[in-house]
Amino acid sequence: MEKKELFRIMAAADGSMLRELAQPLAEKYGVSVVKAPAKTLAMIKLREPVKNSLFYLGEALVCDTVVELGGTKGTAVVLGDDFDKVSSMAVIDAAFNRQVSELDELKIVLQRLSMRQQREQELENGLYAKTMVDFQTMDQE
Repeated sequence: MEKKELFRIMAAADGSMLRELAQPLAEKYGVSVVKAPAKTLAMIKLREPVKNSLFYLGEALVCDTVVELGGTKGTAVVLGDDFDKVSSMAVIDAAFNRQVSELDELKIVLQRLSMRQQREQELENGLYAKTMVDFQTMDQE
């Protein structure tokens, strides 16, 4: 599992669910906080589609932290100010970096979570699709 996919899944997950995944890892390997969770602002960069140039949309409130799990660092940044969630994400990141023995079952749980998130997104997209206007049929009237 790539880091981008891992963080996409964790960012959309519930904080309590991530805590349930991170707590046994923290207890087994020991966690030390390198950088305590803190609120900060991050610039949101977007690509403008016409000229294909980058611009800054604005700032967003994020929470970031750095932890060590058994001597291996893990970092996390998440939109909002959920300190518990970002801490759990950093512990899981450190577990991936360390290649802990529980990694295979952790990947399975995260894959299931990803599939559930995908299904929920498809259901939501289906609800929105019902409200879309087809401008082609409007021209024919």
